[in-house]
Amino acid sequence: MTTSSTPTVPSRWERFRDSFLWYSFKRDRTAQLCLAVFICMVIAAFASPLLAPTDPYDLRHIDILDSELPPFWIDGSDERYVLGTDAQGRDLWSIVLYGTRVSLLIGFGAVLLQALLGVTFGLMAGYLGGRVDAFLMRLADIQLSFSTLMVAIVVGAVVKATMGSAFYSQYAVLMLILIIGLAEWPQYARTVRASVLAEKNKEYVDAARVMGLRSRRIMFRHVLPNTLSPIFVISTVQIANAIISEAALSFLGLGMPETHPSLGSLIKAGFDYIQSGSWWITLIPGAVLVVLVLSINLLGDWLRDVMNPRLYKG
Repeated sequence: MTTSSTPTVPSRWERFRDSFLWYSFKRDRTAQLCLAVFICMVIAAFASPLLAPTDPYDLRHIDILDSELPPFWIDGSDERYVLGTDAQGRDLWSIVLYGTRVSLLIGFGAVLLQALLGVTFGLMAGYLGGRVDAFLMRLADIQLSFSTLMVAIVVGAVVKATMGSAFYSQYAVLMLILIIGLAEWPQYARTVRASVLAEKNKEYVDAARVMGLRSRRIMFRHVLPNTLSPIFVISTVQIANAIISEAALSFLGLGMPETHPSLGSLIKAGFDYIQSGSWWITLIPGAVLVVLVLSINLLGDWLRDVMNPRLYKG
């Protein structure tokens, strides 16, 4: 009696290992380096309470007599402060770690809000069509006619004027997530709408309609999974854009307060001390911001090329 052997189903890791995405990633040294840098920065930022020598939010660790101490490679430095101190006497290494965490939280939170709104509106506009499509796309056009920074400046200034600076400082992270997220959702909506228009007339969608499935289930269970590739590409770029927008708003005084710093507010806080010789207060957080945004942008470029075979030259 012979027994027929059942074929083994490959695991998720085996399918990913054999995929074109993993194959191209192994051959691209730039993508590997950028991903390693980004992961290290994320781990260091969210592990800042463990890695930072001091807590920059604790006033007991702040001594104004230690202000503007240079980094360790410059004469006059203090061995307690590897990267020196800022104008308030806070350890620069500690506030850079905490500031990077705040910038990443705002970046991830804003992109999550953008994706939630943009994907939902894009699915509705592309699948339902008609007046729903016309209304949502005209709304997106109106939104796109204003720059993100201008919308953020106006909303931030209005909230500060009506609610007060104390309220804005207390809920600054949430306010920046809402401001940046609401200003950038049309990028997702237009992209998802274009993908849905290409998918909704295919056979699997017609089969779902014949089976009597509701439009909501068809959109989110069948059409949405086939539009994820451009969403992933946009998300990588939008995270970098959100971090830059937060830094610009903080530099203009409409972002994070200096008591709860982000990379943008750290750059602003040290800008007035460049000419006095304390350049590290601004340049070190600025260098961290550049490395963070550059690694995300290069990862986004690689992901865009890989997911578009007409562009990929690996």
